[in-house]
Amino acid sequence: MNPNVTPPSQSAFGAVEAEFDALTSGVAALSANAETATPPETASADATQTQPHPSGGAKPRIRIGSAPVHASAMQSAESATVDALSGAGRAGAAPARESIFDVREMSVSYGTNTAISGVTMQIQRNMITALIGPSGCGKSTFLRSLNRMNDSVKGFSISGQVLYHGHDVYAGSVDPVEVRRRIGMVFQRPNPFPKSIYDNIAWAPRNLRMKDDLDRRVEYALRGAALWDEVKDRLHASALGLSGGQQQRLCIARAIAIEPDVLLLDEPASALDPIATLSIEQLMQTLKHRYTIVIVTHNMQQAARIADRTAFFSLEATSRAGVLVEYDDTDVIFTRPRDPRTSDYVTGRFG
Repeated sequence: MNPNVTPPSQSAFGAVEAEFDALTSGVAALSANAETATPPETASADATQTQPHPSGGAKPRIRIGSAPVHASAMQSAESATVDALSGAGRAGAAPARESIFDVREMSVSYGTNTAISGVTMQIQRNMITALIGPSGCGKSTFLRSLNRMNDSVKGFSISGQVLYHGHDVYAGSVDPVEVRRRIGMVFQRPNPFPKSIYDNIAWAPRNLRMKDDLDRRVEYALRGAALWDEVKDRLHASALGLSGGQQQRLCIARAIAIEPDVLLLDEPASALDPIATLSIEQLMQTLKHRYTIVIVTHNMQQAARIADRTAFFSLEATSRAGVLVEYDDTDVIFTRPRDPRTSDYVTGRFG
């Protein structure tokens, strides 16, 4: 983020508050939508029949804007022939696949200070997209803008468009809580709630009326985060007794318990030791087959190891606003970048 900008709190307590606020502020609205949702057989043309969840339940419907959309439709739609914006028609470009996000000329300011300016990029399904760049260049601001986590920050304003499955997430009719439910977020530092391991996972489903077969939902989430075998015999013990790496995987399990489409990870391994970091990286490689993952990282080796696509952000020389310099397949960014600023950064000449 721009050094002149006061960023949102990144403390563990602040992150917990943010997550609680994001989930609780619209539970009533979500509940009302769930009670009045159109049956699958009468849904709009861009909705499809509900798919069974591994636990035996059905994936819930969501509403982005005025058009109802099935969560299953988002995860089972046929791949669209959308080229990555910066890679179209060029050797080494990613194969055409459906875009989850289509960001168009996004600029974000806090008061009079511009954090990022004119960012345009597409993020494809079932890929890990890494955001790299020097401190203060707007990587976390961009990430948090994808699911409206910046809305409560004083002075925040945004221009341009953030299209998620073709729907503008900043449209006036969109409920930000529904956006955050579909686009989950895991913060930089592990922030388990001061509850049991079981209740950490079950808290959001309970409040979102996803209570059917809750035990199996909890197990499903913990298995998805590769944590079940380590905690299955102490589910009712405090989550605060877990190691740092286990706590971060618990936070990932908590996010996937409500079946998101996308996971946003803001430096999820920066506070972890190398062994715990390796566990998180291996987990991401597994999760990308079910979710689209966008990660902010300052670790160049980590980005090179795990990311399918990498976006390099830097600071514009005169305005000091964050700008997107280059976005391409990860091997291109690290071995044959087109922009000399990218080359200087990934080879350690600056940053």
